[in-house]
Amino acid sequence: MEYWVYRNWACFVETAWVEIQNKTIIRFDPQYSIIPLFHGSSSIVLTRSAGHCPTGTQQFQIKITLHYKGEFYNIRTEEFENYRIGKILMRKIAVAMAKGGVGKTTTAVNLAHGLAVMGKRVLLVDCDTQGQVAKFLGEKPRCGLYEFVTERLENGQFIARNDTIHPSRQNLWILDGGIRLVELKNWLGEQPREDRQTVLAQKLIPKEGALDYLIFDCAPGWDVLSVNILMAANEVLCPVALQGPSMQGLKTFFRYLQSAQKINLELRLEHILPTMFDRRTRHSHDILGQLNKYFGRQICEPVHYNVRLSEAPTHGQTIFEYAGRAQGARDYHNLIRRIINHGDQKENNT
Repeated sequence: MEYWVYRNWACFVETAWVEIQNKTIIRFDPQYSIIPLFHGSSSIVLTRSAGHCPTGTQQFQIKITLHYKGEFYNIRTEEFENYRIGKILMRKIAVAMAKGGVGKTTTAVNLAHGLAVMGKRVLLVDCDTQGQVAKFLGEKPRCGLYEFVTERLENGQFIARNDTIHPSRQNLWILDGGIRLVELKNWLGEQPREDRQTVLAQKLIPKEGALDYLIFDCAPGWDVLSVNILMAANEVLCPVALQGPSMQGLKTFFRYLQSAQKINLELRLEHILPTMFDRRTRHSHDILGQLNKYFGRQICEPVHYNVRLSEAPTHGQTIFEYAGRAQGARDYHNLIRRIINHGDQKENNT
């Protein structure tokens, strides 16, 4: 029995679980489909299931290249065993909160760059129509997330996904956001109902070993793009400003998160990051006390209010580049150390 296997080229590939008996594929996820490439042949078109693999099945990453000319390489079913990947090591973290002005972009940018400085390969995805990530990093990408998902430029011409990814720093790449995300939301809304929530999850699957982290800088609110992000992520980092009615925003976000977790069973709220901590005010201490009371180990060390954090983006720099000895740099270093250690602990427990 011989199958022809589709794969996205270069960095991004797609994964699938399959069950094989006697070197024959006997079942695969219902979301997958087998369609004919041409008369007399079969093709496995791979998409990513949002949930866990069923008991008794295995997850595979297919290393078959699709050339631009439409030329396919084929693979026999008995060769699938050579491509089993076991644990998926790449971590996908959504920096998300229902309320704006809590430091999501500041956190996403400094977390991504800090991980990159530590030698981790990071793709930072800007999911906000304001498109602040590129500005924070002093970059001007020619395209971004809209083009990555639709594989089309503004003039309708085709563009390969890897050409939409903008290199920013060593080990750090970005997918730009901006106003074109309004068009992306409309495009997602036009997709078949059973697919529209997982489009991003299906497309953002890197080649094995290409990336260590996917960081999503999420917009406030709840829409079809927000749902797609939480379908693609497996961890949530929630910044909470220690000022104003922050607890109400957290309650609202929990409702969104619980809705997403009904579909994405891997999604977990792992980190709650207190931001804008002013040790001089009682209000900051009161909110931090409530967070520690209700969430315990999920609470990160707070990010203090620090003027250097607000100055750095105006220079197109992260806090580590602009003021590496400032309190803000020390606070985000603590967060990065926590994120890395948390991943190591989870890996040791599996």
